[in-house]
Amino acid sequence: MMKPRKCASDQWNYGRISLGSHVFDTFNVIGLGLLCLLMIYPLWYVLCCSFSDPSMLMRHKGILLFPLNFSLGGYEKVLNYKRLWGSYLVTFFVVIVGTGLNMFFSILFAFVLSRRDLLWHKLITGLAVFTMYFSGGMIPTYLVVKAVGLYDTVWAMIIPGLISTYNCIILRTAFYGIPDSLEESARIDGAGDLRVLFTICVPLIIPSVATVALFYAVGHWNAWSSALLYIRNEKLMPLQMVLRALLIQGEAVEVTGGQDLQTELNNMLLKYVVIVVSTVPILCVYPFIQRFFTKGVMIGAVKG
Repeated sequence: MMKPRKCASDQWNYGRISLGSHVFDTFNVIGLGLLCLLMIYPLWYVLCCSFSDPSMLMRHKGILLFPLNFSLGGYEKVLNYKRLWGSYLVTFFVVIVGTGLNMFFSILFAFVLSRRDLLWHKLITGLAVFTMYFSGGMIPTYLVVKAVGLYDTVWAMIIPGLISTYNCIILRTAFYGIPDSLEESARIDGAGDLRVLFTICVPLIIPSVATVALFYAVGHWNAWSSALLYIRNEKLMPLQMVLRALLIQGEAVEVTGGQDLQTELNNMLLKYVVIVVSTVPILCVYPFIQRFFTKGVMIGAVKG
């Protein structure tokens, strides 16, 4: 069978569409490339500054693409600061244990909220959403934390924020997308609620679980207000509080020593080193769960 010949007008229309597609792709690549540069350059600038000589850095003006007289002096001073390593251990404990507890209780609560046949389902959901907009406030929360014996313990940075309603709603909506037939089949085989939850439902919403876990982990890593309110023991201070002390409370003098011009230069360098030290660990974790991020948010926000 002979193939039908394309007329000249069809070829012209095809070429016209293809040209427009190429033009769109070109502008799209250029625009996104410029946007990436706008976001990446500040990080690169801070990284270059942290490896630069402070005296040369102070005299430099304009764009910085490479370190000025490459030096590890800033990192040596910060990493030799005794309180830093202890704060790292505290922060890792809060991030790992806190995120684990956050996910366990958030998954349980979200699973309960996803049960439409639950008694007072709408009332419980409404009360949960209510807490997103209204809370007891800082002083009542402080009094409760102190009254229950959490004050000046590492648990004060974990338990008061154990469940985030926003994250629970993402997980609840993801649970809505699971067909009821799967749960019914499991129950016919004798599975209970917990087995249905952890062996059937949770594996099906792994993207949403990974996304919410990232939200919790980043929140714990960056948290400092809870430590500021509830922690007085220096050994229990998390990383962000120690770095805050270095930058704001003048403890950089303790690290660098002295009050002269060189100290001022070193303190300026420490600001860049501190940013790198506090940012790199969480950036190293993100690539491993990045592939779940967009999919997890969309599943939790659209389905159901």
